[in-house]
Amino acid sequence: MARVTVEDCIVQIPNRFDLVMAAAQRARDISAGSAITVDRDNDKDPVVSLREIADQTVNAAVLQESLIKGLQKHVEVDEPEDDDLERLIGNEGLSGGAAGLDGRLADGETLGEDAASGLGMDVEQDGEKTGGFEDVDDSTLTDED
Repeated sequence: MARVTVEDCIVQIPNRFDLVMAAAQRARDISAGSAITVDRDNDKDPVVSLREIADQTVNAAVLQESLIKGLQKHVEVDEPEDDDLERLIGNEGLSGGAAGLDGRLADGETLGEDAASGLGMDVEQDGEKTGGFEDVDDSTLTDED
């Protein structure tokens, strides 16, 4: 074929927009190293891709799928819901004041002393804090300079 025209390709992919998008995707595939199925004849990648579409040496449905995957920005991944995970794990892992899968406590639930200290939270014992922040005044700040 000496010259590729849209009329040669429109028989394979009836919508001109879809034809252009499929040919552009195939040209990108060729430039990325995909094997060509027709003689190059010193033509550039877009012309080779149109010749492949016109000669039916590439599958139009495969091109359409490749185009969709190439243009996707976000790929959906099926992840189990929190409720499903809790059912799979069982409620024994969530008892005793431990945070749920989303990091929150159930209504009316509090952290035990061991859980709080494990998270780096200081617990008052006998009316005395075992660390953390303390209130200071300006004189304490100027003494440290």
